[in-house]
Amino acid sequence: MITKQNLERISDTLWQVPQDFRGDMRAPARLYASEELLDDALRDESVTQLVNTATLPGIVKYAIAMPDIHQGYGFPIGGVVATRAPDGVISPGGVGYDINCGVRLLASRISAEEIAPHIKDLATALYKNCPSGVGSEGSVPLNAKQLDDVLEQGSEWARQNGYARRDDLDRTEEFGRMPGADAGAVSKRAKDRGRDQLGTLGAGNHFIEVDRVVEVYDAQIADRLGLFPEQIVAQIHCGSRGLGHQVCTDYVNDFQRAVREYEIELPDRELVCAPLDSPEGQAYFKAMAASANFAFTNRQVLAHHIRRSFEEVLAGVVKDFDLFQIYDIAHNMAKVEEHDVEGKRVKVCVHRKGATRAFGPGAAVLPDDLRAIGQPVLIPGSMGTASYVLIGTEKAMRETFGSTCHGAGRVMSRAKAKKEVRGEKLREELAARGIVIRAGSMPGLAEEVPQAYKDVSRVVEVVQRAGIARMIARVEPLAVIKG
Repeated sequence: MITKQNLERISDTLWQVPQDFRGDMRAPARLYASEELLDDALRDESVTQLVNTATLPGIVKYAIAMPDIHQGYGFPIGGVVATRAPDGVISPGGVGYDINCGVRLLASRISAEEIAPHIKDLATALYKNCPSGVGSEGSVPLNAKQLDDVLEQGSEWARQNGYARRDDLDRTEEFGRMPGADAGAVSKRAKDRGRDQLGTLGAGNHFIEVDRVVEVYDAQIADRLGLFPEQIVAQIHCGSRGLGHQVCTDYVNDFQRAVREYEIELPDRELVCAPLDSPEGQAYFKAMAASANFAFTNRQVLAHHIRRSFEEVLAGVVKDFDLFQIYDIAHNMAKVEEHDVEGKRVKVCVHRKGATRAFGPGAAVLPDDLRAIGQPVLIPGSMGTASYVLIGTEKAMRETFGSTCHGAGRVMSRAKAKKEVRGEKLREELAARGIVIRAGSMPGLAEEVPQAYKDVSRVVEVVQRAGIARMIARVEPLAVIKG
């Protein structure tokens, strides 16, 4: 068991387990946290998992954990590891089961005052138009050829089929299309699970919210992004549904054999991996990229349904009900990128599991209108709490491979939350605060009770103090739609 005494304090927000802590570590392990958040992290096995990731072949610089760290499969959620390409390893556990789970933020030109009389009707329309819950079926039936096109084309397929605008793609990470995707690397079982789920929200911590901008911290950057105080925005949090889960399951199983074949010794079998340039590593990367494209398209179709819902309720009521996209980001992904390592530009495979890309100003992969200011970062809170819009920084590029946290981070299991909280009571408490809830399951609602998570404001404060993302705006919910 790792204790606080095993960590060196580098700064007020950065802690390190030195490489000589264990003989199998190939790099130090670093954790961004306040004293309070560090104590939270040490209550489960997440810091041990972080140290375990520092043993992976090909790791460069150090293993990293964000302040929302908590225990996951193999890697901690909130973990970032970069391995040297092409012979460093890629690990499905370093991406997670919900491949390209991510967040999309849409903004309106409507004020909170204008929408107040219509918020209940809008929540009902969103719940009706955006299928949610485990096993939910979407409104976009796909044949085998169409599904393969989604897997390889991502949001471009959505644009060609009337579900996306050109500027949606411009404001999406990777422009909504991961390179290297190959539908042939995705199993029939995974395709069968995903074929009817395009445009669905799912369950768990996934949600759609109607929020208002309650505070702007940097008016100049907010204006560049299109944000202003008391503005109505809509937020989507979901991923690749059953398809991505099955892809992870398939390759975790396949990699058990690969670990033996390549004689890779690991402290935890959940860290199964393969060299990126091996046939097994390349097959997983192609399938992961295809799953990511499915997730980008899934959020894009949901964005289409949200726009349709706004039109249904607000046409003829408010002057301009249109929604434009602020950004869409992934927080479960492995990507080949170039970063500075020991004074040289090196190609690496960056695993971000429950961590978000936070590229700073000048990044060539950003669209023209964002390159000068950096990449927007979207950090949702727990249900009923604030969420944040931030911007990536040069310091993140230097210290974290251009990465930051992805949310609040759980501190209570779903099973415990359901034992301690009744969904009906939670819904009443949120309604008393003026938050409209539309949910298909009261036990599912109880799982996401705010006290099951860390305080997102404290997590974001660490990120801000550490300089690995900069706060731009805070939003708070008026309506929440869950499975």
